[in-house]
Parts: sequence; C-alpha cells; structure tokens
Amino acid sequence: MSSPAGVPPSSDVPAGSVRGRPRSEAVERAILEGVVGLLEDGLPLSDLSIERIARTAGVGKAAIYRRWSGKEELFVDVLRAAEPPDIDLPGTSMRDDLVALLEQLRRRGLLRRSSALLHNVHAQMKSSPKIWAAYHAIVVAPRRELQAEILRRGQDNGELRTDVDVELINDMFFGPMLFRTIMQPEADLPEGLSEQIVDTVLEGLRPVSS
Repeated sequence: MSSPAGVPPSSDVPAGSVRGRPRSEAVERAILEGVVGLLEDGLPLSDLSIERIARTAGVGKAAIYRRWSGKEELFVDVLRAAEPPDIDLPGTSMRDDLVALLEQLRRRGLLRRSSALLHNVHAQMKSSPKIWAAYHAIVVAPRRELQAEILRRGQDNGELRTDVDVELINDMFFGPMLFRTIMQPEADLPEGLSEQIVDTVLEGLRPVSS
C-alpha cells in the first residue's frame, strides 16, 4: 500500500489530515476504521461496497483503489489489523521458534473467541470464496511457508529427522492448535499448551543417536 502522489486533498484526505506520510497513514486508518465501523453495525461482508466504505471513511473511491485492488484485499488488511501482529522469532532453536509460533496462534484463537467482530468476520469469510482465497494467499500461505522453513532448518542442523515429510510434519505441529481454535471453540487453550504440543510431536521426530 504505497502513498498516493498528486492527489487533491478533497478527494482523498479526511478533514484535519496533514501533508506527506502522516496524511497517507491517516487515510488508511480512516478506511480501515470505516470498514470496522460498518461491520460492528452488523452490515454483512457481502453488502459492503467500495462506494459505501469510501463514504463512511470520508475519502474518495480512488483513495481505496490506490491501496487495494478490491474489497477482498481490503478485508484481509482489516483482519490483519484486528489480530495481534506477527512476532519476532527467538531464533535459538527449532523448538523455541515452533513454540513461539504456536503461542501466537493460541493467542489469536483466544482473541477470536473474545472478539465478536473477528468471530463474525471469520465466519462470513468462509462463505466468500474470493475473500477466503485472498486471506489464504496473503496471510495463511506465508505463515505456513515460514513454519516449513523452520522445520527444514531443523533438519539441516540435526534437530529433526531428515527422513520425514516437512509438509506432513507441519500439519502435525500446527494441526492440534488449529483444530482446537476452529473446530472446537469450546476447548480449552491453556498456557503451556504450545510447549506441550511441540514436545509431544518432537518426541518421535528427533534424530536417533547411533
């Protein structure tokens, strides 16, 4: 989402915004907050249009299209802004990195349960193939590739057996947490669950000393 150039303030900028990068950030914030406000008012995703979002945010439609190719990408950014940001990994070991990623997933699950907005949007998103595809491409796929990269690094440095399929092991590490957060919304997500999952799976996947 790059800053627009040469755009008349009246078409893009909410009242009171300043020039330069702060102006661009103010526009983006106004757009994202406008979408959140409409969703909190109970408007379904399917009824949201670029025209209505622009009117609510007090910007021109061009301001939205300069930052997002369509409302699918915009909705994904709304979700990302509502969720906890991605964390910096410890980098001390494969185990520590996996625990950190799972802990982030656990906290996102807890937030989704406590946030009516996130819960409703995720539920609606699954019924919209275009929005779900955008979310998967922008959010899910890069996170999954990061997980696989950590596992491959573990194979390279001797923390993980080299005869196992990384994609399958990826599912084994992250599947239990995803299942609890998505398929079993009543299941507990206690502290220590991330460590328990990683250590249980690693028990059978560490290289065997000869």
